[in-house]
Amino acid sequence: MAVRLDELAVPVLGAPMAGGATTPELVAAVNAAGGLGFLAAGYRSAAAMVEQVETTRKVTDRPFGVNLFVPAAPGDPAAVAAYRERLRPEAERHGVALPEAIGPDRDDWDAKIAALLAGPVAVVSYTFGLPAAEEVRALRAAGVLQVGTVTTPEEARRAEAAGMDALCVQGPEAGGHRATHEVADRPGDVPLLALLAEVRSVTGLPLVAAGGLADGASVAAALRAGAVAVQLGTALLRADEAGTSAAHRAALTEFEATVVTRAFTGRPARGLRNAFIDRYGPYAPAAYPEVHHLTQPLRAAAAGRGDTGAMHLWAGTGHRAVRNGPAAGIVARLWEEARTAGR
Repeated sequence: MAVRLDELAVPVLGAPMAGGATTPELVAAVNAAGGLGFLAAGYRSAAAMVEQVETTRKVTDRPFGVNLFVPAAPGDPAAVAAYRERLRPEAERHGVALPEAIGPDRDDWDAKIAALLAGPVAVVSYTFGLPAAEEVRALRAAGVLQVGTVTTPEEARRAEAAGMDALCVQGPEAGGHRATHEVADRPGDVPLLALLAEVRSVTGLPLVAAGGLADGASVAAALRAGAVAVQLGTALLRADEAGTSAAHRAALTEFEATVVTRAFTGRPARGLRNAFIDRYGPYAPAAYPEVHHLTQPLRAAAAGRGDTGAMHLWAGTGHRAVRNGPAAGIVARLWEEARTAGR
């Protein structure tokens, strides 16, 4: 089923939040509100992605999207090894073992592209870079709308040249991973509204605004700045259908500050500032997915204990405004507030 981002009944996309927060039920709820839900294929195998797509097709008859993490070049093995040694006492304290060898994710990427060509979804978006030209052409031929996530005007230029149909413009206010195309890139600090203007000056593609959009006024402002839709992530973390843990849900209103860190995955990501970030953030190398896999046992152990001092608690700058309740209701209320603010 063809979809146009500028013709959604409610111009809201449900952000693809990797790691379990996004569920098929959350996608269906955003769809039911008149928006467009996205599944997160990041961290998942191709088989698990297909299973989620099939489940989502059972709970919604409307179009939805899938987000892919584009593979990066391998990180510096020596830097990863040094970080492993720094983390080893932490692992010993918690009785977990850190992986010694971490393989590439390239094969999984190829399998995901093949699966999406065999069973296309309405929209595929990309984070951390762009697919190869032949992959773009193949998915376009399969009827898939493709969206590149960008954080700078230069990334926007590259995304348009690569054949993207639309761009998701991610401001520094966004929770979770910054979508910089290079692992080692220093994330920009141009606020979302100004970034939208900068990107609009270099491309005529439809723009989706993402980052820190937690109330109607901010949604209205993004739409006035030229976005055809907004993407909500943190705003949906406490929705009934989200897979967010109880500890993470509580921390969203208990913690005051967020910070961008490489401590958990090796890529810059915004989360609630906690002791783990303070202790290890200064030493984490720019190496993804190596650092992600390296810290996974530590993060799993912390999550099992509900230890918010050691968990990765992704959140945008609007985290204290998040609401409880059914996702469709959250989206509907935000959209009504945005329409009122825009009058």
